[in-house]
Amino acid sequence: MRQRPHTVQRKRPFRNPVIAGFHPDPSICRVRDDFYLITSSFEYFPGVPIFHSRDLVHWRQLGHVLTRASQLDLRGMRSSGGIYAPTLRHARGRFYVVTTNVGGGGHFLVTAKRPEGPWSDPIWIDDDGIDPSLLFDGESVYYTRDGKGPDFDHPLVYQGKIDVETGKIDGGLRPIWSGTGGIWPEGAHLYKVGTTYYLMAAEGGTGYDHCEVVARSSQPFGPFEPYPGNPIVSHRLHRNDPVQATGHADLVELADGTWWAVLLGIRPRGGRHHHLGRETFLAPVTWTRDGWPLIGEGGRIEVEATGPALARTRLPRAPTRDDFDGRDLAPEWNFVRNPYRRDWSLSERPGHLRLLGSSVTLDQVDSPALVVRSQQHFAVRCSAAVEFSPRRPNEEAGLTVRSNEDFRYDLAICLGKFGLEAVLRQRVGGRSRVVRRRSMKEGRLTLEVRASAETYRFFVGPPGGLQPLGSLATRPLSAETVGASGRSYFTGTRIGLYATGNGSLSTVPADFDWFDYVPGAD
Repeated sequence: MRQRPHTVQRKRPFRNPVIAGFHPDPSICRVRDDFYLITSSFEYFPGVPIFHSRDLVHWRQLGHVLTRASQLDLRGMRSSGGIYAPTLRHARGRFYVVTTNVGGGGHFLVTAKRPEGPWSDPIWIDDDGIDPSLLFDGESVYYTRDGKGPDFDHPLVYQGKIDVETGKIDGGLRPIWSGTGGIWPEGAHLYKVGTTYYLMAAEGGTGYDHCEVVARSSQPFGPFEPYPGNPIVSHRLHRNDPVQATGHADLVELADGTWWAVLLGIRPRGGRHHHLGRETFLAPVTWTRDGWPLIGEGGRIEVEATGPALARTRLPRAPTRDDFDGRDLAPEWNFVRNPYRRDWSLSERPGHLRLLGSSVTLDQVDSPALVVRSQQHFAVRCSAAVEFSPRRPNEEAGLTVRSNEDFRYDLAICLGKFGLEAVLRQRVGGRSRVVRRRSMKEGRLTLEVRASAETYRFFVGPPGGLQPLGSLATRPLSAETVGASGRSYFTGTRIGLYATGNGSLSTVPADFDWFDYVPGAD
């Protein structure tokens, strides 16, 4: 029996994206009245942020799934490698996450009794392809992922039965679908609705031709009949819409029988360039009379939309200031790859984030003394108070706006020819240049970046005495610019704090007293 068509009941407006900034490849599950969602994390540690909501609109980050080196080894991982497209499911009284460490061992499964963890060490599965998914169907569990096909640009969707206790696949995997003809069929999920199996996947790559397609069968291994009206969501024919590159969706059924989708999309600015990364959007799912799911309004995602018929549970406003007075970093902070424990501390000087610069620079494919968080708004002011008295010319600390090692802007405090100075440095395409220098007096300093959709403006000075240091465009940090250089770009811009000895261990730490993240009007 196929899913009956119905009218989606919605109320109260909301604004997309529901999780802004770099939060791509969302996957969702419902446990009674609670919703849980995870996203990709690529080369950042901890990995796989996990969120909770009761209304699908307001989300609170609980933490991360992969918090230990035994779960996530990112040493030497290239940018845009690491954790791709995790899938979250709840069954048999446990949470299951299956994902891929691309360049770090392949597909694996972790489990937990509670979404906050602790999560198990990995159960390794196999190492071909990307984007694994699970369907629990009675006593059977189906493992679905993409994998190599005859054409490199056109992988196939593979599937097999898996033992989730051991990771063993019964009888191996077999191809079950080749998609509808678009490049890179990926992010496939298998659902069972009534007695019908629906196979949904993204196609067209993750750029502006991205879309979502669906097929169905009476059997879990097919043959699958594609929907004649595919794609079921795409903006590729609507290039002037504020949302683009939609796809990589996951579905969830509410208690009232309505369905919703979470999916990724981008918000390009300034001539089809986006720098915040791929974000998480929410859209209604309607079913046609002959049993096909459709996402959004005519296959398009709205920025101003109407939400599900659930009691709205507004969360407390996120604090704008982090005083670094907890035992652990707040969940929005990440390291680049696995951090070196000696590089950072919240306890050596209580109430401060202490960073001790190592020999690792921000240019290297390694883990510098650096903590970052996603830029989630086009208009935002980020500032930090730092005490740092370098003794050697190699020692520096500051604030960075980072896309990856080769595309970033640094506001550095260091020693120059005539003493302490602030330096604004631009690094684009692996080439660095100094934009401006300013002599500084010893003592506590405030570092600040003020972002708009088109520019970053940098300021530095003693408390109450900020002075402008320079302005740089957002466009060089966009996915389109990074991609045009031949480098992979699957992450968005992050803003953070760092210290480095530029080849040697620093003799003095940088102590950051606080960090402000103050959104403006986008």
